[in-house]
Amino acid sequence: MRILLFTGKGGVGKTTLSAATALKAAREGQRTLILSTDPAHSLSDALGQELSAEPQEVEPNLFAQEVDVYYSMQKHWGNIRQLMLATFRLQGVDQIVAEELSALPGMEEASAFLWLEEHYNSGQYDLIVIDSAPTGETLSLLSLPQATQSWLLKAFPGQRFAMKGFGAMVRGMTGIPLDHGLDEMERLFDKLQAIQKVMQDPGISSIRIVLNPERMVIREAMRALTYLQLYGYNVDAVLVNRVFPEAAGQGGFGQYLQTQARYLGEIEEAFAPLPIFQLPHQGQEVFGLPLLENIGQRLYGGAPFLQVLYQDKAFTIQERGGKGYEVKLKLPLAEEGKLKVQKFGDELMVSLGNQKRPVALPRFAHYLQLGPYRYEAPWLIIELAP
Repeated sequence: MRILLFTGKGGVGKTTLSAATALKAAREGQRTLILSTDPAHSLSDALGQELSAEPQEVEPNLFAQEVDVYYSMQKHWGNIRQLMLATFRLQGVDQIVAEELSALPGMEEASAFLWLEEHYNSGQYDLIVIDSAPTGETLSLLSLPQATQSWLLKAFPGQRFAMKGFGAMVRGMTGIPLDHGLDEMERLFDKLQAIQKVMQDPGISSIRIVLNPERMVIREAMRALTYLQLYGYNVDAVLVNRVFPEAAGQGGFGQYLQTQARYLGEIEEAFAPLPIFQLPHQGQEVFGLPLLENIGQRLYGGAPFLQVLYQDKAFTIQERGGKGYEVKLKLPLAEEGKLKVQKFGDELMVSLGNQKRPVALPRFAHYLQLGPYRYEAPWLIIELAP
């Protein structure tokens, strides 16, 4: 099985490119599911067909699903939902408000992971394509299992039995199913951690970053790449959507094309050596299978799009025993004497001759100071001090 997750800033065309990829795979004989985890679902519009909270067949070999948090709560964590509702009702909260409050922060992301875990273990599909939420929500989704490890049940495993015994007493006195909720929560955490290992397996899962040739979009994509590598996920391609052709210069877009050319150059520098695919602007809204089929054919060219297109870890950051952090950036064939590194806030600028490469750092590195750096082929090693 293969899993492909598409991420990027809101509005860059993730849904269009993920749907086109899923359709292309299905028509090549792969039993494919496209799963939308974006709360503002637009997959129905892209496919030209109403979808539901369960997978449904769009055409032979192609199935689609839009994750709904409330439906998912009833399916995957009924005990936790009852626990939340009972607690709110005990506090006098109105039933409708209690229903809304029962969807705690993080449940949208957890719902997506639980559906993915179910579909992966079912073995029904050859390919699962994830049309994810915008970048920030995607990072929340992919880091969710680490966040849950700090939960009481994981942090204090020796106290589980006592907690469950206390939960049974609470249920007997108040009717709040605390013990059942704790049991279910523990099972959910195990599922989240299991499917995260699948997502971090580069032989199974790949992440593809979608962007447009625009300054803010490029910066967000750079930061997303940094965080995804830190979390241990393999990014195997960058997809540049809505590239205006040179012919557009005859229609008064000359200045825009010059700016676009500069941004396309920045993308090549910032994301090398990842494979970069460009898709021309379609000149219209993309809805329906015929247009998606055309995009799928043009996007990848003859590349084996179902395979892992790139597999490497070109960026790491580690603590240096309380003395700051060490950043390692893979730069094959670089020459140490020609390397220069500068730091501007939470971004490094690496210069190699007349070529410059921006590298986004995690936000906490904003106030760290640039220390010594050295080149140990193929790694550029940079120290950041408090």
